Amino acid sequence: MTQDVRTPNALGLIHHFEPGATEARPLLLLHGTGGNEHDLLPLGRIVAPGAALLSPRGAVSENGMPRFFRRLAEGVFDEADLRRRTADLAAFVAAARARYGLAAPLALGFSNGANIAAALLMLHPEVLAGAVLIRPMVPLAEPPAADLAGKPVLMLSGAMDPIVPAENAGRLARQLTAAGAAVEHRILPVGHGLSQADVSLAADWVRGLPRPGAA
Repeated sequence: MTQDVRTPNALGLIHHFEPGATEARPLLLLHGTGGNEHDLLPLGRIVAPGAALLSPRGAVSENGMPRFFRRLAEGVFDEADLRRRTADLAAFVAAARARYGLAAPLALGFSNGANIAAALLMLHPEVLAGAVLIRPMVPLAEPPAADLAGKPVLMLSGAMDPIVPAENAGRLARQLTAAGAAVEHRILPVGHGLSQADVSLAADWVRGLPRPGAA
């Protein structure tokens, strides 16, 4: 049954949940700054038809806009808060998996959501089955040594993105690759906003992943 959990409960975060087919990999939807638990639901339904959708709302407020962690300025993160919020998100995913009977999810994050998904991969690599990171940047100045052991990661960057420098996105791709992830990094002729090309590429990439439990 589809659920809107409007107050933080035992799972720890306001969220929306839609059940899916048991053979489909669940999606963890992580919105950008100013978004909420409903923003990426249409994208999730297109990218992974039939998948369960778990979509939390960021617990940090920046001038009334939800985010997943604090920043000191645009592109300058409060890393202590990021690490704490990433641990909170890992605990939320574990509790949600138990509550809703889910396999390890594939993260689908945009901007701020992509950044905390990248941090989740680096700090708690066991939580995710992989990730689609749309307009991510390096979340941690000194990332820990993570074992991502072939986890699939799609990074979608914008060649004209005024927020994420090309060098920064490339550095994140190298960090994830060095940790063992199977990274595909695509640079599109777009800015920071979500484009139709992102939707199409993400859907094609997710469609090509092996199903959970497949040999």
